[in-house]
Parts: sequence; C-alpha cells; structure tokens
Amino acid sequence: MELEFQTKITANILYDYMLHHTYNTPSGILGSGVGAALVVGFFGTQNILYLLAGLLLLLYLPCSLYIRSLKQMQSTPAFREPLSYCMNEEGIRVSQGDQSQLQEWNNIYRAVSTRNSIIVYNTKVNAWIFPRTDMGAMTPRVIEMISTHMPPDKVRIRW
Repeated sequence: MELEFQTKITANILYDYMLHHTYNTPSGILGSGVGAALVVGFFGTQNILYLLAGLLLLLYLPCSLYIRSLKQMQSTPAFREPLSYCMNEEGIRVSQGDQSQLQEWNNIYRAVSTRNSIIVYNTKVNAWIFPRTDMGAMTPRVIEMISTHMPPDKVRIRW
C-alpha cells in the first residue's frame, strides 16, 4: 500500500507543534509546574509577587512560541512551498521541488499527535508535521500506516 499527500505548514500548525514539543520536555513541564505553584502560593500568602511571577512563567512561553512560529514561517524557505509525502513499505519519502529524501521506518524516532497534527520525528528534535486538515479523509490510513510499521512504544497517536 502507498499513501501520498501534500502538506502546507502554516504559523498556527507550527505553533501547535512548538507547544507540544516544548510542553513535553522536562524544562517545559518544570516551568509550568513552578508557574502554577506560584499562582497557588499567591492565594495562600496574598503576596502579589507570587501572582505576577507565576503569570509571567505561565504566559511567557506560549506567547514567545507564537512569536517564534511567526518569525520561523517568514524566515524558513521550506515552509513557503507544500511538502509532498509518500508512505509505503520502505518508509516515508518527503519531497519538495527537486529535493527528495527517504526515511526508512526503522530509522524513525517516534510519532505523536496533537489535536491538529500528526508529528513524525525523524530525529530527537526534527520532525515532519502532517496537519490533519491537509490529510483529510486519509488521516486514519496514515495513522494505520505509521502504527503498522513502527514499534508500539514509539507511537503515541490519538485519533
């Protein structure tokens, strides 16, 4: 079986990826936990500095990620044109213009999902983003292809 589809990354899709990637790292989890603890601490102490510091921690990261996604969209030429994907028994081939690269299934790091996208990491920090809107009705088949060819412990995709 072979699946082919094209994706176009937008600032919102990139922001969704950045949020997921950041908040699933130890520093993202720690920052959110400390921010929440400071806000809770405010209610116990009525110290306004706790509230301000907590809100700063909780709001800074999402705001800065949104700004970074906008800047990255403008500065990265690869996001200006659609990416073509072909998934088959060998792996995932990504093409753009005259460039093409095949990543074999056994070399794919992991696959996860967000509400808006399927994210396939080809390294620990680099990923392909498959927006669900771009895949449309093919989304279940793409998820099935990934789940069939990757070890279950590397796949964290919710329908």
